[in-house]
Amino acid sequence: MARNGGARMSRRIQGIGMTSRRTRERMISRLREQGIYNSKVLAIMSDTPRHIFVDEALESRAYEDTALPIGHNQTISQPYIVAKMTELLLEKGPLLKVLEIGTGCGYQTAILSKLVAQVYSVERIAPLMKKARDTLWELGIKTVGFKHSDGGWGWPEHAPYDGILAAAAPAEIPEALLEQMAVGGVMVIPVGLEGMQELHRVTRTEHGFEDEVIERVSFVPFLSGVSQ
Repeated sequence: MARNGGARMSRRIQGIGMTSRRTRERMISRLREQGIYNSKVLAIMSDTPRHIFVDEALESRAYEDTALPIGHNQTISQPYIVAKMTELLLEKGPLLKVLEIGTGCGYQTAILSKLVAQVYSVERIAPLMKKARDTLWELGIKTVGFKHSDGGWGWPEHAPYDGILAAAAPAEIPEALLEQMAVGGVMVIPVGLEGMQELHRVTRTEHGFEDEVIERVSFVPFLSGVSQ
């Protein structure tokens, strides 16, 4: 039975029709047209089956440039946003240790795991974290640590981080996350109230923080507390 399940998962990862390699390559071509230039990011996104991170009923839409629901009032970010945030995080040089706030379905986590040495991912919604962990395990990704916690607290036990990426928008950047950045570290985070959000890249220097506003975005709100 387990063997049959493994074979089914293998076929699902390969994809057919609207989940095939050809469809994935069309997504990559579109990302290039949208200004994504980091060849490593594009290669990893080409190799990562986005469709297995959404419900099977939505698989045929997985490579559209749109956010899709993943349950619990959360979404998987559109491919462009995943690519842009990852590119911004890596633009100033390679990173060893990255904190991700908001595991969600685990797609962004999977992309990061192929580009940095270690990912520490925090998710406030327990069922999402468990499902993401299982999916990444199926893909053979074992360089990710998971924690069920309030994302605003970060994960101080493993700080400082070379990079922090947040997949939800707070009204302002949590102080705890700034404190957990290494000198020279980079944080990519959407900030602002619904309808007024902007993507920021914050770099910690020896003298403080440099904050760049990149572009307008739309994310789910950064909520406090945890959900079982």
